[in-house]
Amino acid sequence: MRTPVCESLGIEYPIFAFSHCGDVVAAVSRAGGMGVLGAVAFSPEELERELDRIEKNAGGKPYGVDVVIPAAYVGKEEGDLEKLDLEKLVPEEHRRFLEQLLEKYDVPPLPEGVAGVESLLGWSDTMGRALIDVAMSYPIKLLANALGPPPADVIDRAHAAGVQVAALVGRADQAVKQKDAGVDIIVAAGYEAGGHTGEVSTLVLVPEVVDAVAPLPVLAAGGIGSGRQMAAAMALGAQGVWAGSLWLATHENDWQPMMKERLLAATSSDTVRTRCITGKPARMLRNEFSDAWDSPESPGALPMPLQYLATAEPQQRIRTAVLAGNESAAALTVTPVGQIVGSMNQLRATRQVMSEMINEYLDTVERLAGGMEEREG
Repeated sequence: MRTPVCESLGIEYPIFAFSHCGDVVAAVSRAGGMGVLGAVAFSPEELERELDRIEKNAGGKPYGVDVVIPAAYVGKEEGDLEKLDLEKLVPEEHRRFLEQLLEKYDVPPLPEGVAGVESLLGWSDTMGRALIDVAMSYPIKLLANALGPPPADVIDRAHAAGVQVAALVGRADQAVKQKDAGVDIIVAAGYEAGGHTGEVSTLVLVPEVVDAVAPLPVLAAGGIGSGRQMAAAMALGAQGVWAGSLWLATHENDWQPMMKERLLAATSSDTVRTRCITGKPARMLRNEFSDAWDSPESPGALPMPLQYLATAEPQQRIRTAVLAGNESAAALTVTPVGQIVGSMNQLRATRQVMSEMINEYLDTVERLAGGMEEREG
């Protein structure tokens, strides 16, 4: 089960866990996998606090950080505009549409003393680099980037520090560009995946990417939440799996109980690929928020990063209302999750998820090997 990518990173099992929650990241790393913290929603100060937490709880095991430096977004050509300038590019009709939606679901303004969103967080080159500065001040072993090849200087900086670089792709030609850019690991994220995802299914994408970038290691992502699915990914040529949605239904995940209940009740048909989160196609749990953006009354999603900028404070208001027990507001919470949500039917400890996944993988490989022996006999 220990593949070359495990050897190069010093991990026991080829299971990479993407999570926004430091407790999940630390638990996966302690269990022998590679926890990877999704940093895009953190400010640099928040990221520092979360990495302090991981350092304290990971038991000295390897972990990584995932950032987003998009290859293309509004304002990039001008050298990364200040937020105030970008805010002027958000049409008034989008602001009105969001305000009317929040009023419909009884979402109040932010309480007095609670600051609104002050930055684009990780959705731009400048902010992404600020997060990388923080991440590189910790003993991380992996730096991952989505939405295009990482800048050359970022790759060089990581390699100089002994940090491997991973990049997420949704097509084989994207994988070739990543290989040419100098990344060390390709994550082939299929259509089934949560968050930003392309249009090619995992079963088709993984072998295409494996063949296109050989001998570079490839991790399979999208629709992977069990040992059987992990065995299938390895059979396609992947050296490991990259799972994100799976960890949302763990005790360590810090979501509110009512949000976890929505996940547990969802089926694989209850997700939708939409631009309403960031302006680029991303899969989330379908709800009243995504439906509103697809309705005839919708002004339409804005390009990245304007869509995030338009919706960031409304989503902060929604989350604050949910924390206060507002069940109506929960219907509008953006919940990135993949189609594997249909198999997420109970809350488990992260260690239990790891153990069950590993044991089912081993059982599956043994069963398949036994079947081949019987056939040959």
